[in-house]
Amino acid sequence: MRCVIARYPFDLSKAEVEMSMENVRPEPVTRECVVIGDRVYPVKQVGVVITRQDPRDFTAAEMVRALVRLGFTCRTAPQQPSPAPGLSYGSVDRSLG
Repeated sequence: MRCVIARYPFDLSKAEVEMSMENVRPEPVTRECVVIGDRVYPVKQVGVVITRQDPRDFTAAEMVRALVRLGFTCRTAPQQPSPAPGLSYGSVDRSLG
């Protein structure tokens, strides 16, 4: 399938993407991610591997569109819950005593 990523055309297949990522260790997922085999990769990491472009040259949205068209499942990583405002872990209230 022909995809345009960062204004450059690429002929990609699902099998080629799977083979390219086969021996690549996934980086920690913080935003958009894609499931390839039994691993979850950041879409930008996959984009770097399959296009050999700098990750600043393309957007995550471009990669998500291309990967979904190839038949991969993409999703947004769940956000980590933040502590309540004004509270921090390990803080001690010294006003009591």
